[in-house]
Amino acid sequence: MRRSRPGGDKEILGAVDLGSNSFHMVVARFSHGQLVVIDRLRETVRLAAGLDRRNRLDAASQRRALECLARFGERLRNVHAARVRVVGTSTLRRARARGAEGFRGRTRRALGHPVEVISGIEEARLIYLGVSHSLPKIRGLQTVVDIGGGSTEIIQGRGFRAEIMASLSIGCVGLSAQLFAGGRISARAFRAARQAARLELEPVRARFLERTPVRVAGASGTIRAVGDVLTALGRARKGITIEDLEFLIGRMVAAGHIARLQLPGLGPERAEVLPGGIAILVEAMAALKLRRMIVAEGALREGILYDMVGRLTDEDARVRTVRAMRARFRVDAGQARRVTATALGLWRQVAASWEIDRESDRHLLSWAAALHELGLDIAHSHYHQHGAYLLENSDMPGFTRDEQRVLAAMVRCHRRKFAEVPFGALGREWRTRALRLAVLLRLAVLFNRGRHPGGGPPARLRAAGRDLELSLPAAWLRANPLSAADLDREARFLRAVGLRLRVTPRRR
Repeated sequence: MRRSRPGGDKEILGAVDLGSNSFHMVVARFSHGQLVVIDRLRETVRLAAGLDRRNRLDAASQRRALECLARFGERLRNVHAARVRVVGTSTLRRARARGAEGFRGRTRRALGHPVEVISGIEEARLIYLGVSHSLPKIRGLQTVVDIGGGSTEIIQGRGFRAEIMASLSIGCVGLSAQLFAGGRISARAFRAARQAARLELEPVRARFLERTPVRVAGASGTIRAVGDVLTALGRARKGITIEDLEFLIGRMVAAGHIARLQLPGLGPERAEVLPGGIAILVEAMAALKLRRMIVAEGALREGILYDMVGRLTDEDARVRTVRAMRARFRVDAGQARRVTATALGLWRQVAASWEIDRESDRHLLSWAAALHELGLDIAHSHYHQHGAYLLENSDMPGFTRDEQRVLAAMVRCHRRKFAEVPFGALGREWRTRALRLAVLLRLAVLFNRGRHPGGGPPARLRAAGRDLELSLPAAWLRANPLSAADLDREARFLRAVGLRLRVTPRRR
């Protein structure tokens, strides 16, 4: 299946950000190489406030989220969005796997599109992409800070490329609920909140102090709210400073309670989580020695849009990640190319009949083939298990958690006995597809076991449900008795997972 190209004025893209405090949606038209925003929606959902001590989402927060997404879904249908990407961040990362999967299924039905839970590092990369596209381009280094409801992201980069990324498990909703409960504000509570922020910042601060940025930008609700308030007060004309934040903290402590807080331009919904957000912001600026911060319009949802445009225009961040991992773990490039070519050749023959003909299926198969020997850099023994661990647990910019788990399952099962466990741990929509892709990878690896430059044999493959028929030249089978024996063993391995492989010789 060929990659579709941007459709000019007809290409409508949608990005939905399921944040811990608010849900955001932005819809844009991709036209002549540029994005033109045609609609924005934002609703305060407070998803993070619905997590209990066991990280289970309560019924009230799930209801608020689903009602919001039903409205978002209606708008997406009305504008006929051709491509939509929905990402879940900190709260959905923390939510217990079983409950979260059920909730994600309901969100898909409400919105009409699946939810991808992304890692903190991927969230940071997308935030940087959105911020850097919303500001004038500069030549030098820039630092971006984003304070969300459940996490805080700090990024350094140049141009549109993030270079250093950190995601901290502290956000304005959680910290405000913990230390400013009931809306009460005190100097003591601020000292405790700032100490909590310092503890989170300490492990990462040194990485960001090695170079001095020429621009510092802040994104998302807390920082925008601070900027609006300071502007209304006649301060921060050239950006937010630590002195400005200390001034606001003094005003908040003097008020003593959220209900008595009189700050121009501050709505009641943002006021409830502002104390925790400001505590994080002032400590981030102090720890990173940031003198002044401008407020950026772009954030995660804009980053999602620009990442989608990148995928449309052959600038997919996942391709860069795969290339970097191959280099880092010294993967044999020649063997990776041979296995990839064989795997895609098999895929083209059975993609439609086996219902694995999505563009994402082709990409995942090719990336798994490119990285199947990743674990050899650790040890030859059980290298498929080492590779799977790396793929599931590494920071892989551009990839969602689900995509990493699928890659890990495929690499884990590309040789020896076919273990079903990794596939059972995947979401329902991935299990069958990932298992079938893994079968193609196994055959491609088997055919290239000899690592010959010419690649594998001219194989013909047919698939129907649980049945596979593999036709190979009889002369090749006679000339390669070891491979023929491997195929006999492969048929036994596949029977263990309910698949039937039949190998038939042919004249040519």
